[in-house]
Amino acid sequence: MPINKILDDNYMDLLVENSLGIAFESPENTTWINNRFSVAHIPVARFNMCLLGEYPYHIFPTLYTLDSQISLIRSSVTEVRNNPVFDLNGQGVLIGFLDTGIDYCHEVFQNPDGSTRLFSIWDQTVMDGEKPEGFTFGAEYNKTMIDQALQSSSPLSVVPSEDEVGHGTMMAGIAAGSIKEEHYFSGVAPRAELIMVKLAPAKKYNRKIWGITEDVDCYQETNILLGIEYILSVAARLNRPLVLCIGMGSSQGAHEGHSMFATWLNYLCTIPRIGICVSAGNEGNKGRHYSGTFNPERNTDTFELRVGEADKNFFLEIWQNSPCRVMVEFTSPTGEIVYSIFPRFDECREYSFIFCPTRIFINNIILEEETGEQLILVRFEDAFSGIWTIRVTAIDDIFCEFNAWLPSGNIISEETYFLRPNPYTTITSPGNSRNPLTVGAYNQLSGSILISSSRGYTPSNLVKPDIVAPGYALPCPVRNQAFGVASGTGAAAAHTAGIIALLMEWAVEKRNYMTITGRDINRLLIRGAIRNSDLLYPNPIWGYGKINIMEMFSRLI
Repeated sequence: MPINKILDDNYMDLLVENSLGIAFESPENTTWINNRFSVAHIPVARFNMCLLGEYPYHIFPTLYTLDSQISLIRSSVTEVRNNPVFDLNGQGVLIGFLDTGIDYCHEVFQNPDGSTRLFSIWDQTVMDGEKPEGFTFGAEYNKTMIDQALQSSSPLSVVPSEDEVGHGTMMAGIAAGSIKEEHYFSGVAPRAELIMVKLAPAKKYNRKIWGITEDVDCYQETNILLGIEYILSVAARLNRPLVLCIGMGSSQGAHEGHSMFATWLNYLCTIPRIGICVSAGNEGNKGRHYSGTFNPERNTDTFELRVGEADKNFFLEIWQNSPCRVMVEFTSPTGEIVYSIFPRFDECREYSFIFCPTRIFINNIILEEETGEQLILVRFEDAFSGIWTIRVTAIDDIFCEFNAWLPSGNIISEETYFLRPNPYTTITSPGNSRNPLTVGAYNQLSGSILISSSRGYTPSNLVKPDIVAPGYALPCPVRNQAFGVASGTGAAAAHTAGIIALLMEWAVEKRNYMTITGRDINRLLIRGAIRNSDLLYPNPIWGYGKINIMEMFSRLI
């Protein structure tokens, strides 16, 4: 059986607007996503590092990493935020996840009679199963098939879908795991039904363009968008309210919510009965953001980047908002200088150093098409460890600011960082889009923010995160029928997804607010957030405060 091109590593994927897609590639090299987007498949024989330059930056799919860390230490569970007056438990609501898959055999995803609480799984990595209607790859396993697997002595022979990483299992369990009193465990919405999309890992050459190794768990924007379309199609077929939970992020882009993924989520939040929550990222203490300013008296900014031994291949993005323009210079740890790279439309320059083995590819893009802003993209190959000096010079004598970001998650180690970092403006995409509820994480035991929780605001001062939620050592299911704890903004987003499911049940299933949208949910939950009288709100660390569904209901009166 031939491999579908969207799974075939002999092709590289690009994300294109349909208005350009027909002219961009032939139909046989195109996978349709929806009325707006498609995937163009490029034979890898055409690959070179300056393909990014031949084609615009924004059509190379952003790569997303996971936003929680899982521990195998067993922990007791905090009391589920239910109130007997409301009797809310997620009944009738679907929660959709785009993640690493799910351990569907785990007891927290089963009803008391042993049947599954999963409505379906779409495993994008399986090549020989029944494809979902309207999709060209992967395998769909419905509730009937999963129940048959659970009754089998060899479940994986019936439904051969696993969660090798454990992140998706953790997220789904925190949001909506069944009550297991013997394990002191309950998800927030223990009667919601689940839809899981197991994302196909990013392709080899989509990684190579960004210098990301194959051992890093990361996922392409193209496959995520296809996963969203699948979840939407299931919810529409069932005519059920839906909560989408996004527990991954990326530091690619201008951090203004302009990516295709972010803008699509923004639109979906305006549709009735769809709620969306997104993790803010765990970049608050990683030293991966630098910002600088220019004015007519000071037109140069010099900053330093420490590169660790483990980080041979990685990228750096410098974004400059209009109307200012900048040029850039680099000095290696051995003292070699790359002088004055001026902005151009589509130029990709390659530089090799004499006294170290490093090569760098520089695109100084005067007008990045998706945002209209200037982007300096620097990609390192075989980077020499030590201190690199970066000098940015304004061409125009006006006041302006620029931002530089290193990759998020585990794409690079914690040994690579800016020497004078700015912990703010570190919300990852798509958490920097306006309408979805962006969730930071706090330690619910001490009341303090998690130091790793990404901070706002966006460069244009949009308030993000919107709220913070419990995100420290949350009890969760882990692989192989075990229990553990998880920390991070991904875990906090999962906790919030459960709360949104309770709110959606109250609004739709109990017919209190039938036309509720994700944007409405965002505003309701920030209105009900708990705020500390010693702090000013909103603020870039806490957003509008700590999520609290009971306080939200009290403020409806």
